[in-house]
Amino acid sequence: MRKLALCLAALLSLSACAQTVPKEALELTQESLQQRQTQTRRFETKDEKKLLSAGAQVLQDLGFNLEESETGLGVVVGSKDRDATEAGQVAAVIFLRVMIGTPVIYDEKQKIRVSLITRPVTDKETAARVTFQRVVWNNQGQVSTTEPLDDPKLYQEFFEKLSQSVFLTAQEI
Repeated sequence: MRKLALCLAALLSLSACAQTVPKEALELTQESLQQRQTQTRRFETKDEKKLLSAGAQVLQDLGFNLEESETGLGVVVGSKDRDATEAGQVAAVIFLRVMIGTPVIYDEKQKIRVSLITRPVTDKETAARVTFQRVVWNNQGQVSTTEPLDDPKLYQEFFEKLSQSVFLTAQEI
């Protein structure tokens, strides 16, 4: 009987440690809704594969290497490597190196990642959503920054190019 009581007490204490997801963690903020609107456009086509193909071509034209593609799921993922060195940061590093004499850390390289997802919305429309992120490494090989790229101009330019590509593909030009 005593063992049973100890087991029950242990189970109760373990269940008290169980974490629950806070309700506010599952709520979309106004900011996230605005970001989703910036990242998504609807196209008057029911051919999801052609839209995804046009998007992949635009990404390649923008210098992205396509890493994964699953047309059945409507997904394309790509990336491109870029220099992350900033002149002001390097000047400060040189100044500090001269003054202090120890190695100073600065951002060196970055990888820009992109994901494009398509999905049918109606019988005549397909939605495309694109997201851009960047990861920055410093001169010590450590990740210094991981962030989404939220500049609305970036998304506007992508969708303008995608609209042109979809139009040209539809006209078979």
